[in-house]
Amino acid sequence: MARDWRDLFIVDGGRVQDGVAAGEQPDSPDADEPRQGRFRRLRDSLRRTRQALGAEIQATLFEDLNEESWERLEEALIYADVGAQTTAQVVSELEREATSGAISGGEALSARLTDLLAELARTGEDRIDLRAKPTVIFVAGVNGTGKTTTVGKLAFHIRELGLSVLLGAGDTFRAAGVEQLELWAERAGAAFVQGPPGGDPGAVAYDAIATARRENRDVVIIDTAGRLHTQDELMAELEKVRRVIAKQLPEAPHETLLTVDATTGQNGLRQAQMFSDAIGVSGLVLTKLDGTAKGGIALAIASELGIPVKLIGIGEQLEDLRPFEAREFARALLEQG
Repeated sequence: MARDWRDLFIVDGGRVQDGVAAGEQPDSPDADEPRQGRFRRLRDSLRRTRQALGAEIQATLFEDLNEESWERLEEALIYADVGAQTTAQVVSELEREATSGAISGGEALSARLTDLLAELARTGEDRIDLRAKPTVIFVAGVNGTGKTTTVGKLAFHIRELGLSVLLGAGDTFRAAGVEQLELWAERAGAAFVQGPPGGDPGAVAYDAIATARRENRDVVIIDTAGRLHTQDELMAELEKVRRVIAKQLPEAPHETLLTVDATTGQNGLRQAQMFSDAIGVSGLVLTKLDGTAKGGIALAIASELGIPVKLIGIGEQLEDLRPFEAREFARALLEQG
């Protein structure tokens, strides 16, 4: 069953009831949408990946199995960017179970493939803990991955819990990004802190946290730069901002999210590794899944790097950023009916 936003957040029991603050009535675009309806939207967004996989799955698992069948299945999964390591684990286990007679028939094998992919995609804490006050969420990612939009949409949904949010415009090198984030702050009903153009991102982060503490805000979300002159410069800048945050609140940032564009495929896996080495990524936001036949990258990143995918983007609308659920995703990736 599909997860919704109430399943994503960990909050104080006394402050939020059933994911919504006492006395608040959510006005979410998908509040009344049945979970099955949300699954259909996810399935539709993964159509290109599913089409790329479907023919090979039908040609292998639903016909006489032989060595060539397993090789073709491996190739199909790798083409969908499930990843060589993850694919090898999954196909090896599926072949073992089929050979031993533990499972047989195309429908059963296909269902077991879904289970195996989902199992590998489950790793770490897949929720966002909002119990600290203020909770500091640090969001990173290269330009063009939907980072600033993700910050805005996340703020919107946290506000629906009845929590107060402050956005820090740490991408001081990109004027358009600051303006975009300010518009999101207005839309979400969040406070907003920015610095001078080209100013010190660390100073913005410091000011954002200081303001949140002074105003008794619940959550601070800090946007960051996505591109500097060199990769090393970007990583050094992000590390510096993270140190500034930790000096002000030793336990912060409480969550470090990385946005990755799914259309980049295996390059997204390399980005996730690079950012994680530099700033300790605790969760991934995989965006633009509706525009790629490489949707399996979500499974590869979770399985191979051990970083949980917490959010996925399947379109431009507010409701198209949603919590990741491994089994739901594997079903949407594979089911043909």
